[in-house]
Amino acid sequence: MTAGVTAGTAARGPFALVAAPPLLWLLAFFLVPLAVIWGYSFGHNTSLVSIDVTGTWANYARALQPLYLGIIVKSFWFAALTTLACLILGFPVAVAITFASDRLKPWLLLAIMLPFWTNLLIRTYALMAVLRTEGYLNWLLAAFWNPLAHLAGGPAFVPLGLLHTDFAVVFGLVYVQLPFMVLPLYAALDRLDRSLLEASLDLGAGQLTTFARVVVPLALPGIVSGIVVTLIPSLGAYLTPDLLGGTSSLMIANVIERQFKSANDWPFGAALSFLLMYLTFAAILAQAMLARRHERRHAHG
Repeated sequence: MTAGVTAGTAARGPFALVAAPPLLWLLAFFLVPLAVIWGYSFGHNTSLVSIDVTGTWANYARALQPLYLGIIVKSFWFAALTTLACLILGFPVAVAITFASDRLKPWLLLAIMLPFWTNLLIRTYALMAVLRTEGYLNWLLAAFWNPLAHLAGGPAFVPLGLLHTDFAVVFGLVYVQLPFMVLPLYAALDRLDRSLLEASLDLGAGQLTTFARVVVPLALPGIVSGIVVTLIPSLGAYLTPDLLGGTSSLMIANVIERQFKSANDWPFGAALSFLLMYLTFAAILAQAMLARRHERRHAHG
C-alpha cells in the first residue's frame, strides 16, 4: 500500500512540472484579465482613463433595457437561423463524406477544412464581392433572367440589394460556420455501426425511415455538438455583421466593440460581454445535460 502511494506521488511530480507552465499562462493571460473585466462590469467611469468598481448592478440593468435586449434577441435569431441552415446543409455533406470511398474521403475532408487556410477577413471581403450590386451573384441572376425576359417581352433584371442586409449577415455566418457543423457530424457518423443500417433495410424499412429512425438518433451527440459549436461563435460574431450587415443588422458583439472603443464605456461593455458569456454557459450546460441524458438512455436501451 505504501509503495503504491509512493509511486503515485512520484508520478505526480513530472505531471505537475509539465502542467505548471500552461496553467500559469492560462492564469496570467486569460483568467486574471477576465476577472478584471468582470470587476469592471460592476463599476462606472470616473474619468476617461479610470474606473471605480463599486459593486453596482446598473450596467446589467441597462443591458436589459429594450434597446439592447432587442439586439441580443436579434443576435440569437441570427445565430439560430445560421445554425439551422448549417445543420440542413451540413448533414447531407457529412453523410456523403462518411459513405465515400477511402480514396475520396481525405479529399472531401480537405475541401471542408480548406477555408480555415484563408484569413476570415479575406473570405469576408470575397463575400462582399459576391453579394454587392455589381457582384457575381447579381451578374449570374441577370445572365439567366435577361434572355428569358427578352423572349417573353418582360422587364430587364434589376440588381438585388443583397449587401448590408440581414440576409447578407446570415449568409456570411453560414459560410463561415458550416465547417464547424460538418466536422462534428462526420465524427459521429463515422463511428456508426453500418450493420444497423443493413438490418433496418433487410427488415423492410425504407431509406428515409432508416435515416430518420436509425441514423439521426445515433448521430444525435454529433448533432448537439455541432449545434453548440456553431451557435456560440455565431452569437458572438463581430466581423461578419460589421462588414456585411447594415445599421439595422448589428449584433451584440458589434455593440460591445463600440462600448469599448467609440463610447469608452468599459463597465457597460463588460456587462454586455459577461451577459453574453452567461448565456453561452447556459447553452453549454444544456448541451451537457442533453448528452448525459442520451448516454443514460443508450445505456439502458
